[in-house]
Amino acid sequence: MTPPHKGQRSKSHWHAVTAGFLGWTLDAFDFFVVVFLVDTLALRFGVAKAAIIATIGATLIMRPVGALLFGLLADRFGRRAPLMGNVILYSLLALLCGFSTNYVMFLILRSLFGIAMGGEWGVGASLAMEAAPPRWRGVLSGILQSGYSIGYLLAALAVRVILPNLPAASGWRWMFWIGGLPALLALYIRMHVPESAAWEQHRQPSFVAVLHTAARHWKLFAYLCLMMTLFMFLSHGTQDLYPDFLKGEFHVSTTRAADIAILYNIGAVIGAIIFGQLSEGFGRRYSIASALSLSLAVVPLWAFGDTLLKVTLGAFLMQVGVQGAWGIVPAHLNEVSPDGARGLVPGLAYQMGILFAAGTSTIEYALRSRIGYRWALASFELTTIILLGIVVLLGREQKGKSFLRAPADELVVPTS
Repeated sequence: MTPPHKGQRSKSHWHAVTAGFLGWTLDAFDFFVVVFLVDTLALRFGVAKAAIIATIGATLIMRPVGALLFGLLADRFGRRAPLMGNVILYSLLALLCGFSTNYVMFLILRSLFGIAMGGEWGVGASLAMEAAPPRWRGVLSGILQSGYSIGYLLAALAVRVILPNLPAASGWRWMFWIGGLPALLALYIRMHVPESAAWEQHRQPSFVAVLHTAARHWKLFAYLCLMMTLFMFLSHGTQDLYPDFLKGEFHVSTTRAADIAILYNIGAVIGAIIFGQLSEGFGRRYSIASALSLSLAVVPLWAFGDTLLKVTLGAFLMQVGVQGAWGIVPAHLNEVSPDGARGLVPGLAYQMGILFAAGTSTIEYALRSRIGYRWALASFELTTIILLGIVVLLGREQKGKSFLRAPADELVVPTS
């Protein structure tokens, strides 16, 4: 196979990062739509709000199943085909959610959606990070992970701009039907994204070989699961119930809550890119700790601001820090993971974190009944931020690690 020239290599890594970014963005859009429709869905299905919040937990609980299935496929057969299949699957399930006729049907579909959502991150992140030149890995990691915040932002925009102009009885359905459009991303991947050169060098002969490789690094995997559990507490604890917090404490409308969510997700994107780039100079762990320090400092403003303007500013700064830390995760997890199981280990650790943190919304909502919404959010996140900082700093990193056997400056991504 003839290596592509420099221009082709540049396009290859941008196409890979774009595919991972769009996949995570559109996946997050389909997830966060529910966050803005809690009241509407509870009314339509005739259940309590807590039951709709439980569907969020069901989605999160099923994500490790997808990470395991698609991660094994990615290490055995390559990154491209599993990623295409994953995108088609989560798009179809999002579409079907819009046809739900009762709560049980909706719960089942959101659980199945969790499997598809769980498979996307690991495959997309490994493909993108393996294609990215090491010197750009930090900022591209931030761009990739910011897809989650942009998906949240797009969900808020859809609720703010599209939903009010739709019939009251069926508008919520259209929010899910829109989620079927990402299936078109599979065509982009098929046409423009080459297979990972790193996977081709380290491909495994069987699923058993992939699992054996992962099992040899069980201590590392256990550590990554702990770290990612705390990361999930951090993100979901500051995001999932925040629109409901704004409605309950400040009596804002759904559209106003969406406006604020748009603002703090802009902060999230800014944070992911800035701290992702900073990690190239200061290292992955110290940059994560710096971002966490910002979030820790703004907890009083974020949770206890006495005006809507103050909590909006607090939410903006909170997400700069939260997603600033998160923006480093794709690069960090892929760099410390074993070569022969890079499709499986980062994604499964990521999603096992989700499994252990799946009750975040339920815990915070229950705390709300005992100590109030403000203290529920604040106490949960103060504990999370401090513990996560300790765990991250006690770990190791391999910043700039080459995923190829060849030197990093000879990185080549072949065309398929």
